[in-house]
Amino acid sequence: MASPEPHTPEHPERLCCKTFLQQLLIPVSSGSTARVPGSPFKAESGSISARLLRAKSFGAGGETQPEAPSAASLSRGAVSYRQELKRCSMAHNCLQCIKYLMFVFNLLFWLGGCGILGVGIWLAVTQGNFATLSSSFPSLSAANLLIVTGTFVMIIGFVGCIGAIKENKCLLLSFFIMLLIIFLLELTVVILFFVYTDKIDKYAQRDLKKGLHLYGTNGNIGLTNAWSIIQTDFRCCGVSNYTDWFEVYNTTRVPDSCCLEFSENCGLHSPGTWWKAPCYETVKIWLQENLLAVGIFGLCTAMVQILGLTFAMTMYCQVVKADTYCA
Repeated sequence: MASPEPHTPEHPERLCCKTFLQQLLIPVSSGSTARVPGSPFKAESGSISARLLRAKSFGAGGETQPEAPSAASLSRGAVSYRQELKRCSMAHNCLQCIKYLMFVFNLLFWLGGCGILGVGIWLAVTQGNFATLSSSFPSLSAANLLIVTGTFVMIIGFVGCIGAIKENKCLLLSFFIMLLIIFLLELTVVILFFVYTDKIDKYAQRDLKKGLHLYGTNGNIGLTNAWSIIQTDFRCCGVSNYTDWFEVYNTTRVPDSCCLEFSENCGLHSPGTWWKAPCYETVKIWLQENLLAVGIFGLCTAMVQILGLTFAMTMYCQVVKADTYCA
């Protein structure tokens, strides 16, 4: 008596596709049994694929009787089965590739957020040079902006990492929506900036002039350092003119950082020893000269975000397909 063949567990992908094919089954005559060539399962009563059996014959009295599957029909079924198996295997491999690419992408995203957050905290603790230049928005400082930006980037990167490694549809969709909102907000800000450039220029100059009155006062070391560095590095003085400082000091005087050659109380000397260029226009010209670098930075930022959106939506669709065909 022949010993029974040892049971070999089927591959998960084969089981997945087998289940998919068995969803298309139609009944055959009671007790009939057949094996699909190249497939791991038998076609018994109620288990022949609708793709394999379509032929029927008419018996006496006009009643329809199911006909046994032919060799050609079973051969076509085997080909169809192998095609479904190959398709399921390719989908699985594609999903795994996207999964790890998205995980690495979001891991780098998360690490970048950690770095931004760390720099922001360091600036906040040490009262960094460019804390703020605005009197209307004292909280709109470099430190606070970096802290908020770093926190958001860390959260988004974390959600993306977990969603990718767990193949969780909810987290993947949440990551996509959050990143899409940020991208649209950035795009809106850029469009509004170009549309209202003149109004923004006037408002910025007016607000910066108000901020000059906080120069050198207690609790505004960041603003003081910011103006000192800008005037020294860009060789300029005041917002639109060095006379802007006269209103601050109520006398003919400028900060020592406006001097051509720095020395103690040099701002009390004659205007011939001060920088004459306005800082607002000087910085604006510098930005225009470096517009290419600014544009490349903005383009790279947009490309990274678009890449993240593409990864998230592609993986989400692959997970949905896997759930649909391999459930």
